[in-house]
Amino acid sequence: MLVLVLLVSVVYYKKTTDIIHSKISDLAEKNISQTVGLFDLLLQGYDSITKSLNSNYEMLRLIQERDSSRDETVSIINERTITNIIGAIYYSRDDIVGIHVVTNAGKNYNYERGFDSVIDTDYANSEWYKKLMDSSGEMVWLGLYKGSVINRFQKDTLFVFGRKLYDLSDHRMIGVMLIETNPQPILAALSNVTISPNSQVYIVDREDRMIASTASEKVSMPSFDGLPRPQASEIIVDDRTGQLIVAAKAKMSDWTVFGLTPKSDINAEVVKTREYLYVVILVLILLSTVLASIVSRNIASPLKLLIREMKQVEMGNFKGSVTVKSFEEINSLVSSFNRMVNRMDELIERITLSSMSEKNAELQALQSQVNPHFLYNTLDMIYWMLDERENDRLGRVILALSHMFRYSSDWQEASKTTLRQELDQMRHYMTIIENRLEGRVSTELHIDPECLDVVLPKMTLQPIIENAVKYGLEPLDRPGTLQVSTELCEYELRIIIADNGVGIEESALRQMQAMLAAESTENDGQKMAALQLEQTLPGTDVKTRRGIGLTNVHRRIVLMFGETYGLRIHSKQGEGTTVTIAMPLPRKGV
Repeated sequence: MLVLVLLVSVVYYKKTTDIIHSKISDLAEKNISQTVGLFDLLLQGYDSITKSLNSNYEMLRLIQERDSSRDETVSIINERTITNIIGAIYYSRDDIVGIHVVTNAGKNYNYERGFDSVIDTDYANSEWYKKLMDSSGEMVWLGLYKGSVINRFQKDTLFVFGRKLYDLSDHRMIGVMLIETNPQPILAALSNVTISPNSQVYIVDREDRMIASTASEKVSMPSFDGLPRPQASEIIVDDRTGQLIVAAKAKMSDWTVFGLTPKSDINAEVVKTREYLYVVILVLILLSTVLASIVSRNIASPLKLLIREMKQVEMGNFKGSVTVKSFEEINSLVSSFNRMVNRMDELIERITLSSMSEKNAELQALQSQVNPHFLYNTLDMIYWMLDERENDRLGRVILALSHMFRYSSDWQEASKTTLRQELDQMRHYMTIIENRLEGRVSTELHIDPECLDVVLPKMTLQPIIENAVKYGLEPLDRPGTLQVSTELCEYELRIIIADNGVGIEESALRQMQAMLAAESTENDGQKMAALQLEQTLPGTDVKTRRGIGLTNVHRRIVLMFGETYGLRIHSKQGEGTTVTIAMPLPRKGV
């Protein structure tokens, strides 16, 4: 379980790390794309301001008139008008801090809060002025400055940009304009690139000079020389170094925006996930230990005790028992084992007693073999005495009785015999019956010679014929006939014993058929039904005795050949009874 949990945890951690890195990279890419878009929109707005000033024909005309006019009054009026025009532009946006126009004649027009006309007189030698003069009329983005580049008393951070002023008629440069704005919109747009508290955003120009940054003064500026530079609208995301680098290019200014985020910040959530997994694994280890203890105490220990007791049983000790208190399944298993051991002990004792009884019975059988020999010899002596006196009839009866005793007392070869021997036994019996009834009963045999060697249980025909004679033919007031025949069907051999006697009452017949069916199916319910039927029928003592022999024969046939075989009885009062012995067809060559 722990190995599985560890494997799942490692896979989960790796997958989570990849997902987090992918999500952060996608987020950084979207952020810088939005930032560059906002930055371009902001610069476009600033560019529109300079274009509106540069295209203001009235302001340009007044600047030229003031530069060429020597009338002081006209110059003052023109200056105020120019200042008003610049003021209108100034108030068109909330983020403009100051607008400055410097003409070629050295005159300045300014509009700003609180510090009007406090101008650096040495502006011509300043860097910003040189950049504007070196340009060809396009917008010059000067960037962020700590204080105004032209006003010595303005110390706030400002975003500065400007461009040249041209005469619209002859495209002659008449001066430069300089606009200073609040840097918060720029910094707010840049801060959108940050994805962690330690992320830093930089804007650099093509010469790697920093234009703006969200980094504090304490943070050293990185080298931008080796960083990837995007082309046009391309966005670069690079996480191959110790920090995540995202870069995009601003269309309006030809500047590159860099976002640098330490990998440690990116992995912060990964670290939290790892710590969470550590806690989960620790908890699982503790739970596994507790579970292992519970399993050992409630499952493993009882099973070990059960196995030890089973080894004792294997060695022959059936007197022990197991006593445990565990889960219901274990308790049930132990109880079943105890019952099984007790049952095995009882069965062993029964087998021991049965073996002793069998030996005693075998000894008694050996001892009792003397009596049948004495009876056979005596019957033979009586037969020879009757033969000497020429009493053939009584001699035949005695001889038939002697053969019957010999046959019935010889139970060798698993009590099996052949149909031929059974028919011989039947002839001896019929000899006695025909002499006793003085010709009132006759016998007809129709036996297929192929069936004479069929194997069947010993004493199968004699009980059936005895019942037929005693209960069917003897009560007749006319001569009776007993027919014995064989019939070969597709799957079975049938020995049919039919008489034309008095038949069986319908209630007794149903009782006998129920008893035979119960013996075939070994169904306690059917046996009980047969017993109840026997108890409810009046006068069934004789008929019950009549069914005992048939039931015995039927049971022995079922035991030898199976439940589909046995006796089948059909009878009708006044017409006779037919008993069919069904057995399987013998296999050829057997």
